[in-house]
Amino acid sequence: MAEKSSLHVALFPWLAFGHIIPYLELSKFILQKGHKVTFISTPRNIHRLPKIPPDLASSITFLKIPLPQVEGLPQNAEATLDVRTQDIPFLKKAYDGLEPDLTHFLENSLPDWIVHDFCAYWLPPIATKLGISKAFFSILSASSIVFFGPSDFAVNGTDPRKKAEDFKAPPKWVPFQTKVAYKSHEINWIMGAGQVNESGISDMYRYGTVAKGSDVIFVRHCYEFEGQWLNLLHELEQKPVIPVGLMPPKMEEGSSHDNSESWVLMKEWLDGQERASVVYIAFGSEVSLSQQELSELALGLELSKVPFFWCLRKPPGSTEFSSFELPNGFEERIRGRGFVWKSWAPQLKILSHESIGGFLTHCGWSSSIEGLMFGHPLIMLPFVIDTGLVARVLEDKQVGVEVLRNEQDGSYTRNSVADSVRLVMVENSGKVYREKAKEICEIFGDRDLHDGYIRKVIDYLENNGRRKSG
Repeated sequence: MAEKSSLHVALFPWLAFGHIIPYLELSKFILQKGHKVTFISTPRNIHRLPKIPPDLASSITFLKIPLPQVEGLPQNAEATLDVRTQDIPFLKKAYDGLEPDLTHFLENSLPDWIVHDFCAYWLPPIATKLGISKAFFSILSASSIVFFGPSDFAVNGTDPRKKAEDFKAPPKWVPFQTKVAYKSHEINWIMGAGQVNESGISDMYRYGTVAKGSDVIFVRHCYEFEGQWLNLLHELEQKPVIPVGLMPPKMEEGSSHDNSESWVLMKEWLDGQERASVVYIAFGSEVSLSQQELSELALGLELSKVPFFWCLRKPPGSTEFSSFELPNGFEERIRGRGFVWKSWAPQLKILSHESIGGFLTHCGWSSSIEGLMFGHPLIMLPFVIDTGLVARVLEDKQVGVEVLRNEQDGSYTRNSVADSVRLVMVENSGKVYREKAKEICEIFGDRDLHDGYIRKVIDYLENNGRRKSG
């Protein structure tokens, strides 16, 4: 038993905070079980991490590997939120440049496990050669991973879906009824993911190589919600697929944000609103709205007459707000009923406030989990990567509605925004969404259930891996 309590687990996430934070959360669970962790990223990303609880801090080492300079990548850019969407391939190229230093660490430290992300296609062969066990931890939902297809397809370029039309229907390998598919305006991303980009490697090849080369796949999913996707993923990959649960985040009690001037301002406004009357709007750190999308969203919120709290962040890769403007006179007209916050905001604290009654979201899997763990129905406006696929699953579950958009170009109008907000927040015909969201909250917000999944993941790490096989 003593041996069990002394694993050394290294974690190496992709350079996006939507990946880094779940990896850090997993690290904390591993630390709580008495194991040692090395968390690997770049200096600036590690500097931007939330603080580790003092009781765990002595067992974690943060390994800061400097990001190589790559032409096309802005100075000091170390995460996706530091760059424009079109510059992300340069960030991937720089990430690939971490290989020599990471290899050096692995050779010298020989951790029992390396938990890695989709991007490091070069990592599995290195770990295999050194006898280090490899876990691919995907922060995507199981349904999205299954839609992307078996890893063999991605590695060998044998995905039978060649035309845009092919991605508008559920894949042939899904044997059950589902609406998981892309809409016309979302297909550019998936078609592009199979093409070699400026990094020299396609995203699909990265994903496929990593999934195929790992010993086990950890997925942020649970059997109580759409569990059939987990079983199917196991069938497609023919290797252990272990759900880590939904990892509903914990609110950091006593954090520095509790009494900050900005939170006091936000809380004061929220306290003045009626219970479950406010729609919260946020699109994560990586969605970049065009001027037209921003204006129509703003005017739709105004038109809805529903109280709202909008966390409006500057676009990725931008240093200021000058790159977009709210409609003329908008902030004066909505004063009192609407609250626009142009900076980082404590999302969990806002979502947990009793005045919040709905969440207008881009449908990132993490954000969707955060909204549903509090039982909030969703108004869904997906933009990137797999968010459209997440929206299809959640709309099928009737926990929210997608804003109506032009099928070809993805544009939406102020009226479609206002209609969706009113339907989910106030109209009688939207009662089903409010009720279903409350029901699903019993799964998404059940901390004991999800902690049980994490325990099984750590049991797996303890009972398998380098030492056991060696």
